[in-house]
Amino acid sequence: MRALIPEPKPGDLIEIFRPFYRHWAIYVGDGYVVHLAPPTEVAGAGAASVMSALTDKAIVKKELLYDVAGSDKYQVNNKHDDKYSPLPYSKIIQRAEELVGQEVLYKLTSENCEHFVNELRYGVARSDQVRDVVIAASVAGMGLAAMGLIGVMFSRNKRQKQ
Repeated sequence: MRALIPEPKPGDLIEIFRPFYRHWAIYVGDGYVVHLAPPTEVAGAGAASVMSALTDKAIVKKELLYDVAGSDKYQVNNKHDDKYSPLPYSKIIQRAEELVGQEVLYKLTSENCEHFVNELRYGVARSDQVRDVVIAASVAGMGLAAMGLIGVMFSRNKRQKQ
């Protein structure tokens, strides 16, 4: 059972748990969401839709939440309400509906589905997924660099002792 707790209200952000990433949509009422989807995005495609991230264009779609989520779990996640004041829900819905059917730029790092819904709800385009990946890559890179440096120092020390 994939019941949403709490039930979505118009203007709510919906986080859909795809394998390897999160897809985001904005609830507009009557079971429908508006979301940013690359032209190859297939509702409920799961891991296959990861490949859609390689495109530079997307379509703003209005579809049933049930169809967009497919077999993936989802939840209401207005996670930035403590940082930003949500716009009035009527304005969120109006802005979302006006964009339906439009083809827009899509960049995984700066103009993805999470940026899109946060822009609609808060007027601030942001993606924590992108930030988290950049931080993780930076930490991993620093770790590899440190390991390399330690290896160089160890081999120098070993050569000096010989």
